[in-house]
Amino acid sequence: MSTGVERDAWGFYLHVPFCATRCGYCDFNTYTAAELGPGADRATYADTLIAEITLARESLPQAPPIDTVFFGGGTPTLIGADDLVRVLASLRATFGLSPDAEVTTEANPDSVNASALETLREGGFTRMSFGVQSLVPQVLAVLERTHTPGRSLAAIVEARAAGFEHVSADLIYATPGETDEDLRTSVAQVLDAGVDHISAYSLIVEDGTRLAARVRRGEIPAPDDDVAAERYVLIDEMASAAGLPWYEVSNWAVPGSECRHNLGYWRGSAWWGAGPGAHGFVQGRRWWNHKHPATYAAAVGRGELPVAGDEVLTAHEITVESIMLGTRLREGLPLAKVEGPALDELAADGLVETRDAAVVLTDRGRLLADAVVRRLLDDPPSAQ
Repeated sequence: MSTGVERDAWGFYLHVPFCATRCGYCDFNTYTAAELGPGADRATYADTLIAEITLARESLPQAPPIDTVFFGGGTPTLIGADDLVRVLASLRATFGLSPDAEVTTEANPDSVNASALETLREGGFTRMSFGVQSLVPQVLAVLERTHTPGRSLAAIVEARAAGFEHVSADLIYATPGETDEDLRTSVAQVLDAGVDHISAYSLIVEDGTRLAARVRRGEIPAPDDDVAAERYVLIDEMASAAGLPWYEVSNWAVPGSECRHNLGYWRGSAWWGAGPGAHGFVQGRRWWNHKHPATYAAAVGRGELPVAGDEVLTAHEITVESIMLGTRLREGLPLAKVEGPALDELAADGLVETRDAAVVLTDRGRLLADAVVRRLLDDPPSAQ
């Protein structure tokens, strides 16, 4: 299962593409009931995932037990806690799970209740990731989210009561109309509710979304980059003061509560991607599944891996990707990967520093992380 980099881990991602409604900013590979069309059935989706798991095992007969499992979406909990547990049980029976395996599912706060959370915890899930986005009603309205602030906080408390070791909140900042105080409210309240992990992302207006149409018509202003930078600093200060330092540019956690599955992506480790549109990466080969649930289900039903395309990465391409992803980590990049004039220039500009034989973003560098990566890639990277 080696991917050619150190610190290998083995993860399994399962995409559940269903949503009750489509949020105005979303361009993910997700579908409401009205958008699914024939050939895709939410009621039998767990069985299709289990069938792909069997095909995956046949493709990887020597694969070790799985270290991390992540159910993403969409809204995975829309297929029900019992079905999620059943899919996890199939993974356990087919591949095996490491004794300390991290098992995460995403959920909207209004897609679970206390009983469902107890079922998930008893079934082996260790981590909940809630799509909170904001705890301010007018911000939720712009984002077209369906839950209330009170339901978000209740879900976090219920997850802790159910025995979840780790609970994360996703937040979106720089939404048009949001104030500094709005964001302070959201961050303070999720921290008070008991999360040990926060993921926060600046709102991006994606082409083809309802949000993009509203901006184009002048109904709401486009997000402001300077405002986004100020809001990022606000989140960083509040999370750090509460004992959640940053470990990736958009992620903060109590030490030991970092999302190990996502760290596997950023470190270049191997994972299988199951479900429509899911990507996988094993031994230098990347592949992606058919995007539409009906096409995906038809391929699995024929006993075929539902692969739409693939590519084999060269050592140079893997190194380039390790720079693109690893630069975002607090642990930094091995110095040997990025030695050159660009590194000296970035250090002189106060954007990176060298620590423990690694290149690490400074606080200012995190605000300009994409520009730092582009500058590092201007120098031919070492294929180490």
